[in-house]
Amino acid sequence: MRKFFCVALLPFMYSFYYSQKAKKTLPCYDLESVLKVEPTPLYKAHLDASKSFGVKLLKDSKTVQKYISSGKFHKIKKTGKGYRIQKLDYSRAYMVSKAKATLEKMGSRFSKETKGHTFTVSSITRTLEDQCRLRRVNSNASLGISSHNYGNSFDISYIRFNDVLKYNPKMEVALEKVLKYYADAGRIYYIKERQQSCYHITVRNY
Repeated sequence: MRKFFCVALLPFMYSFYYSQKAKKTLPCYDLESVLKVEPTPLYKAHLDASKSFGVKLLKDSKTVQKYISSGKFHKIKKTGKGYRIQKLDYSRAYMVSKAKATLEKMGSRFSKETKGHTFTVSSITRTLEDQCRLRRVNSNASLGISSHNYGNSFDISYIRFNDVLKYNPKMEVALEKVLKYYADAGRIYYIKERQQSCYHITVRNY
């Protein structure tokens, strides 16, 4: 009887183990559902700009690594003139070269305008897997494709300057002045996100 019980249990354990293993390897998002989400007219310009850099939709870490290895993606320093990058739990500090250069120029301009102050970058490049993980803790995260998924977008907080989390209207006005300058020059698109307390910036392929 004991022998029979063991033999009967083996197929169940085998199927349970492999079903659990499959769950771990499957992506936490449904690509078909993600692609069906229509962007707003305002956001469509961001996505169109993102797709112009020749980067395919970033699904996971492997796709990011591929672009790093090929030299398409460049590492963003944690600190630079006029900017700081906060701890990134759901994004990666890599972007295409034009986005990296634009961020650095924006930081320098902000530093000059404010006599040495810094703004905070709160999010950079995300994969679909990163986005899925973010959505588990933040229901406001995008359900569809994000311009963050192409390596040319980043977010700047408008409530954190000089590494201090505090509303600073003077610094926010200075930051928006810099954003408007680059938007008017045809180099970026930006949206003020109320729920996330940040400006979402997408660098154009100028």
